[in-house]
Amino acid sequence: MNAETNRFEMTNKGSLGRNALILGIVFILASIAGWYMDSAQFYKSYLVGYIFWLTFALGGLFYTLINHLFGSVWNVVLRRIGEAAMYSFPLLAILFIPILFGMHDLYHWTHEEDVLKDPILLAKSGYLNETFFTIRVVIYFAIWFTLSKILYSLSLKQDKDPDEKYILRLRQISAPGMILFAISITFASFDWMMSLEPHWFSTIYGVYFFGGCFLTILTFVVIMAQNLRKKGYLIDVITVEHYHDMGKLFFAFLIFWGYIGFSQYFLIWYANIPEETVWYKIRWDNGWNYITMLLVLAHFTLPFFILLLRSVKRSLISMKLIAIWILVMHLFDIYWLIAPAISHGHGPHISWIDFVVLLGVGGFFIWNFWNNLSSHPLVPVGERRLEASIKFTV
Repeated sequence: MNAETNRFEMTNKGSLGRNALILGIVFILASIAGWYMDSAQFYKSYLVGYIFWLTFALGGLFYTLINHLFGSVWNVVLRRIGEAAMYSFPLLAILFIPILFGMHDLYHWTHEEDVLKDPILLAKSGYLNETFFTIRVVIYFAIWFTLSKILYSLSLKQDKDPDEKYILRLRQISAPGMILFAISITFASFDWMMSLEPHWFSTIYGVYFFGGCFLTILTFVVIMAQNLRKKGYLIDVITVEHYHDMGKLFFAFLIFWGYIGFSQYFLIWYANIPEETVWYKIRWDNGWNYITMLLVLAHFTLPFFILLLRSVKRSLISMKLIAIWILVMHLFDIYWLIAPAISHGHGPHISWIDFVVLLGVGGFFIWNFWNNLSSHPLVPVGERRLEASIKFTV
């Protein structure tokens, strides 16, 4: 067992974690300077940057849950990357604090004088108020942290004790955990993003956000697996066969994300109700149409046709490039969901604060992720299906 564990342990952690921490500290300090210079812009930038990195952890949690629920063999060797990304919620809970301080700048429904004058906001005030909002934030993070803590702890215990009871226990937790995850991620997306435009609502909004989260973790797993390969780890463990199946998941959930996005648009277009269509009108006027069409063409259409090719899914270079491309497009997607709502009729505006916040939060996330990943075996060594996963072929 020790020899097997040592085979998959990282003997040299390298500089990624340290460099990410330095990057995080430097750019968080720069973000503080941005807050001092322009607090309104800081809160807008921070919400976009924070939600972008949050999707990695949420995607990692879902990725871990479905791995245990479905019991598939091929992705056992990739599971630990998703687990390491998932186990970031304590850090992300702390990093959420600036959003609580910036609620008055971000959310129109926090302005009591405006709520009293608006019948719609007044009717929603029982739900959209600062106290209940904060309580829900605590509940969401409590759910996510509890699930990730239990799943990660049991997975690490399985490394030392390869008893099949852990497979059953992880599956038993993942079943109700999936329900809690679905409810919490849906309402969190309603609270943190959709309520930026409190007059508008869509019951499919949370599903659209979830689709982006899962695409994010898939791309991240591929990128980090190749980073480990470059460092000499898991070369004969994560093979072309695994990348091929990851490419299939890319393709499937790219279609899912596009289908949900189109379904929301089609129903609103068909009904043609002014209080619904205004959401898309805001994202078309004043130059936002370029980002809207970018998502249609670059986030969906181009990757769709590229991923049709079997050769792309079996090429490590191609898979890495398409993963990076989808990840960049996902950032545009998060920006498209949030920024128009708080632009107050203005077109896209890129500020230097956007970049420093994104890099600051990202630096701390990558540092936390790398610490989680490098401190334990890179694959679940106590998992009885590990050898079958290594030998997997399409």
